[in-house]
Amino acid sequence: MISIFQRRRLVPDAHPAFAGLQASPVTLSDGRTRAAVHLRGDFGPGRMPLVGLAGYHRNMSDFTAFADYFQRLGGGGWPLVLIDLPGRGRADDRPKSTLYSTLSDARDVADILAALGIGRAVILGQGHGGQVAMALGTRHPLIVRGVILLDAGPVTDSRGIVRLRNNLAHIHGLRGSKAVAGGFRRMLGGDYPGHGEAELDALALRSHWFDKRGRARALFDERLIEQIKDIGFDDVLTPQWPLYDALKAIPLMLLRTQLTDQVRRETFEEMVRRRPDAVAMTIAGQGSPALFDDPAEIEAIADFVFSVGKGRRRAA
Repeated sequence: MISIFQRRRLVPDAHPAFAGLQASPVTLSDGRTRAAVHLRGDFGPGRMPLVGLAGYHRNMSDFTAFADYFQRLGGGGWPLVLIDLPGRGRADDRPKSTLYSTLSDARDVADILAALGIGRAVILGQGHGGQVAMALGTRHPLIVRGVILLDAGPVTDSRGIVRLRNNLAHIHGLRGSKAVAGGFRRMLGGDYPGHGEAELDALALRSHWFDKRGRARALFDERLIEQIKDIGFDDVLTPQWPLYDALKAIPLMLLRTQLTDQVRRETFEEMVRRRPDAVAMTIAGQGSPALFDDPAEIEAIADFVFSVGKGRRRAA
């Protein structure tokens, strides 16, 4: 029998990046496309779930270290939802006739939370995931009771988009396991200085797998990259400050990795200026996505989540 789900990406069984991240499919409103969802913790009353949304072409494996440590805090077992949106990780790709967009991703998150019976949540969004969180907070303010923006804001740096596109084009053009591994190490080494080859190789497996010929195979729909092909290094993308300012009634935490090229420092500083009540923090010595390798950083996020989830924190 031929499945009606024809847009599934090939992901090898037991792919190392997904170890410990068992995922279940959730069918979205089109009745055909499925997101992938990982649930962890106790979803009983009195604990508002934390929902993790990864970057533009990325997936839930970026939250592995965070999830493992976060679950030990707050008495243990705080409810956590990690989502691979369409086109990423183990989710289906969108139909060929449908564009990827922030608004459609926000709609899908709302559908997923409704399917899970989650009426209120704190949203942690990295990069594009933060854009989705802002859109969700604007369109579904009753769902979003707290937002954590990590390397995300109302002004996206075009330089990061061009660098991503060029790096991926280079990687996908390489042949042979040694050449591909070396390409990833060079690409990732600038974002994670001081990390060894084994660590960088593990990071590469969060966005790709390698076939028998040693070629890199994307864990995302390459149409995502096609959609950003016309953005230039010097382009100024349309600011979305109204979207950010619409979060004024929602408790907010602002995080930026020191070496990110997704949000400029001056943008981050303006975000803090506009929301002096927000918890703000810089993650030192790394780029995006954040590695979550410092317990103090996870504990700070957990403190925010627990205060919002127990109703102790209000926006100014």
